[in-house]
Amino acid sequence: MLSNTKELDQEAAEGLEGLYRRYASWLDRRLRAHVDADQAADVVQATYLRVAPYRSRDIRHPKAFLLRIAMNLVRDESRRRRRQDAVPLDPADDAPIAAPQVDELHLKQIVLSMPALYRDVFVLSRFGGMTYAEIAAARGLNIKTVEWRMSKALEHCVARLDD
Repeated sequence: MLSNTKELDQEAAEGLEGLYRRYASWLDRRLRAHVDADQAADVVQATYLRVAPYRSRDIRHPKAFLLRIAMNLVRDESRRRRRQDAVPLDPADDAPIAAPQVDELHLKQIVLSMPALYRDVFVLSRFGGMTYAEIAAARGLNIKTVEWRMSKALEHCVARLDD
């Protein structure tokens, strides 16, 4: 524990540049277990951009802090790529193919056929614009309960759309 305190005092004096010099190569090596070398280098740079607003003396566990930011960036990029890959392209003009349209009446029937517990959460979220936390507070529920009911509501919708 004493070594951590000494390490933090040095970082406070050196600032962001010191933090970078001390941990950038370590972070790059850790990231290479998850991404290729080029992407690891990019993530290291992006991580330090995210860290810039923080004062280095306020960072109690620099390795954990840097690694968490870096892994969040890797996950965000992975999600972005999956979403991008999920949009099929029409080979004729490279324009995204429109998702099939569900008419309003069919959507209304699907929502009304949901069990009331799921429907309430679904309507408040999708049509009322409420967050899960807001729904939980309004209905006296746990957020995990709201998340579970929403997942069930979405499963219901998908099952009915396939009919």
